[in-house]
Amino acid sequence: MIVRIVKLTFRVEEVETFKQILEDSKEHIRAFPGVLHLQMLQSADNPCIFFTYSHWENDAALENYRHSELFKSTWAKTKPLFAEKPEAWSNNQLHILP
Repeated sequence: MIVRIVKLTFRVEEVETFKQILEDSKEHIRAFPGVLHLQMLQSADNPCIFFTYSHWENDAALENYRHSELFKSTWAKTKPLFAEKPEAWSNNQLHILP
């Protein structure tokens, strides 16, 4: 399983626009083949910073999403809103502690 964390920083005037894009796309992303878990987080310290936290069956599932029309269309709407370059990390899960 792959755990993907993506940090997105938006211009203050674009935060509400991004929230609407997120609202419109979250169910489609969650339903994409290979997505096991999806969370969208907003920083408690800076409302312009968001994180996506997702679990994927494997690298292939993540790559299929990244090359999909769903990703391309969502990214095309999101990309112009950034204040900073997005950062992303793909991680192998080691342990879950109850």
